[in-house]
Amino acid sequence: MKKKQIAENLAQLTFNLLARCEKKEVWIANSKGLTSAELKCLRLFEPDEAINNKQLAKRMNISPSRLTRIIDELVKKGYVIREINTEDRRHMNVFLSKKGKSLSGDLKNEFIEVHSEILNGIDVSQHSSLITSMENLHTAVEKWLQKPR
Repeated sequence: MKKKQIAENLAQLTFNLLARCEKKEVWIANSKGLTSAELKCLRLFEPDEAINNKQLAKRMNISPSRLTRIIDELVKKGYVIREINTEDRRHMNVFLSKKGKSLSGDLKNEFIEVHSEILNGIDVSQHSSLITSMENLHTAVEKWLQKPR
């Protein structure tokens, strides 16, 4: 197969995979009473990490005003706490509440279980090469993203 054909195939596969992964995230989010944006936001936190709202918006690739709406809902649901950043009062520090830490652990386990079920559809002999290929693709995409444009 020529490089152009491989690239075309890769482009279609990654597009389709992204769409299916988004569907999977919506299903998991709904099962926990969350929107997919809330789920994505919660997954960015380490259990004892505080993130300022500017960094969080950047990590999520959304506007600060959109982030504010997401954080407002997560605060209402009791999953996150926000405090004024003492070094820069224009920013807020956001961190997981006790309830949020518990949900974060549940979400991690849910994602592991879902992916374990997905792996059941792939021959065990291919699991290692699948992970290696995914890691190689991830590294190549990261390198591509680092190039000046």
